[in-house]
Amino acid sequence: MTDKFQLKTGFLLLFLLITNLVSAQVTGKIIDSKAQNAIEYGTAALYKVKDSTLVTGVITDAEGRFHIDNIKKGNYYLEASFIGYEKLLTPVFKVLKNGELVELGTLLLNPSLELLNEVVIQGTTSAVINKVDRQVFSTKNFQNAEGGNGVDILRNVPSVNINGDGSIALRGSTSFTLLLNGKPIQSSATQILGQLPANAIERVEVITAPSAKYDPEGKSGILNIITKKGAANGAFTQINLKLGLPSIEDYDNEDPAGRYGGDFIYNLRKDKWNISLGASYQRNDKSGRREGDVSTIINDTLTRFPSDGERSFDEINYSGRLNLDYTPNDYDSFSLGVYAGKRSKDRRANILYYDNHAITPADGGEQDRVYTFQYWNDNLRIRKSDFVVASFDYSHTFLNDSQLSTSLLYEYTFLGGPTTNENLGYPDRSIIFQEEFNTNDNPLNGVRFQADYTFKPLDIGQISAGYQYRNLDHKGDFIYERKDLNTGDFILVPEFSSTVDLTRVINSGYVQLDKSTEKFDYSVGLRLEGMNRDLYLKDKVGVVDTTYTYDFVKLYPSASVQYKINDDLKLKAAYSRRVERTTSFKMNPFPEREHSETLEQGDPTLKPEFIDLVEVGVVKDFENGTSLYGTAYYRDVKNLVNRVNTVYNDTILNRIYSNVGKGKSLGLELGSEFKITESWNNFVGANLYNFAIDGAYNGNPIDTSSFVYSLNINSTYSFSETASLQFNFNYLSDRVTAQGEDSQFYSPNLSFKKSFLNNQLVATLQWQNIDMGLLDTNEQRITTWQEGSFYTTTNYVYEVDMVFLNLTYSFNKRKNESKFIESEFGKREF
Repeated sequence: MTDKFQLKTGFLLLFLLITNLVSAQVTGKIIDSKAQNAIEYGTAALYKVKDSTLVTGVITDAEGRFHIDNIKKGNYYLEASFIGYEKLLTPVFKVLKNGELVELGTLLLNPSLELLNEVVIQGTTSAVINKVDRQVFSTKNFQNAEGGNGVDILRNVPSVNINGDGSIALRGSTSFTLLLNGKPIQSSATQILGQLPANAIERVEVITAPSAKYDPEGKSGILNIITKKGAANGAFTQINLKLGLPSIEDYDNEDPAGRYGGDFIYNLRKDKWNISLGASYQRNDKSGRREGDVSTIINDTLTRFPSDGERSFDEINYSGRLNLDYTPNDYDSFSLGVYAGKRSKDRRANILYYDNHAITPADGGEQDRVYTFQYWNDNLRIRKSDFVVASFDYSHTFLNDSQLSTSLLYEYTFLGGPTTNENLGYPDRSIIFQEEFNTNDNPLNGVRFQADYTFKPLDIGQISAGYQYRNLDHKGDFIYERKDLNTGDFILVPEFSSTVDLTRVINSGYVQLDKSTEKFDYSVGLRLEGMNRDLYLKDKVGVVDTTYTYDFVKLYPSASVQYKINDDLKLKAAYSRRVERTTSFKMNPFPEREHSETLEQGDPTLKPEFIDLVEVGVVKDFENGTSLYGTAYYRDVKNLVNRVNTVYNDTILNRIYSNVGKGKSLGLELGSEFKITESWNNFVGANLYNFAIDGAYNGNPIDTSSFVYSLNINSTYSFSETASLQFNFNYLSDRVTAQGEDSQFYSPNLSFKKSFLNNQLVATLQWQNIDMGLLDTNEQRITTWQEGSFYTTTNYVYEVDMVFLNLTYSFNKRKNESKFIESEFGKREF
């Protein structure tokens, strides 16, 4: 820190101190009266009693606090409000002298019956609330996800799509940042949400144009997962059990799929202490098949190898969590968390290549078949992850309502797992043509420190500033061996074996201004980030010994504004600059053999993607409780990373991650919540966008585009206070890639929910991926090609007509206040 910066900081603090001494202040906190959650971006408007004129207004911070400064002597009242809640007027209070602090305490806002469509007899609430900078989706009505995990919750959220492999995409991109209770998670969203029980999630916040106070990671924005909390003293215990019935469809898989699990949460809150314990075990196997056809052209010879066979997954997750919160007074808060667990995911691909052959010449005419060959490929990829994560957080609220928050997180994760690949004769599988084994050990150490300071509000608005430090050290030891069929010994294959060490250090800081008036809410911010990345590569025979370095310093501006035309109609606009940093997997240039026909490798010179996001939107509420929102957006991506294919040899394709040029998306999000009858509530969301890629790879131009649309429907009919039926449908259309296209993907689901024992016991019967042999549910075809080089198409057929029974028992009715930390680094690489 320079002397000049220290001097400026000193003057600023002196100014703030003098301001406190000569002006009166009004402070308080706004929270939800039912959920007892703090209401961020709520409005606190101060009025004169004499003529009811507006003096000033501010918005609340993440803790629901507000602070109004520079108040003259006089009589006032305050109006607290937020979208979806009834307005609250405080009693009249007096400001008698300068320097006086008027503490209004906690102001409780009641959810609006009109705007939230809340009917006491049914206990339903709105599926979506539109805030200044985000859309908030309540999980209460997503009963099709109960007993599942966070991934199942996201299937209900518009603009979020999940394919058969469980990959999550926001606005068509798998690149986004995951926050857990507002904390950044650098790990794989699929893995972290796959281990988080659905019944522990209160709501999902979609932030598509984040402000500068957030880490700029993720080109499509942020998903913030908020877990359930409570407020009163006492104990909370909940047990959840889930049992999947045997598979209905027969996919001729080697082993039957097992689906069962359970989790429990115990939370004790007493005065200054809040202790949470949790454990989870989930087995979630999925049966399935894949049907493929690949052709390559080398030296005027066309080689084809059509295939068909098993592609199934065996997945086991178990973990334990401990969190300890200590709040000695109203100003200080300490939190210590530990999270540890194990995960394994086995992908089995037993594939018959039933007509492998070569033809020459490749372009037709008098063709001769060079050979005909069939073989059986037995492929098992095992992916494991053992991890321990620990964090310590501290926050302090000053007397002038300024706030300091700090967080320190450390993670150790061990990633690894072997892949066995055997090419055998068929129908005589005792014949061994080729047997290979590759394994990898990937220890990862990650450290994150973050400090944020929110200054007391000034006339110009609320100023906040912060600093973040991240350090990632990810090592990899990759061993690839091939069996000598004469001696029986496994021999190292140097071109597929390596040692890798990725170190990445990030320093960033931001400043942001937020302001709220009667008509306008706006925010402007600027973030400065410096990154140092070193990738060390070494092979196993001493030929390669290279370090690739990539450093940059970049500014990330952001701005957002919302204009309130009236209580029922609002307009908003936002801009945000983002970045998508590369992972170790996408930069390791040594190929890894996924299965018989595919190698995968990265690019050590891969550059981060830099993204500019612009969006404009409108939110309209109607008197009958119907709500409608629409958002138009534009996303421009530089250094677009895409997986592209080249021909390795006549029967193997090489998949490479590379910067292929620019990507542009122009789209429109639409959503509406409405009731057909008093007992029949519906929510429909759609995302429509045009996606285009302009660039080149390996000397071949890439100029492709497509119109993509997705649809989410959630329809709930309540028979009584304790029984309801819900139908859910997710659809994603065809879409282009750099070298081909992915087909449509859709999934209908149905669930029946019934509660007993005064709502302490809840049973949910779920029918997922409805097909009945009539539809193509849960299927996806991926096709890639390059003229004169290769063509590949693979249809992945995932399990349908899956039936689950979920039971949840709560031992008392107190709200759950459990809070757990999650993995920061390792799950991103899983």
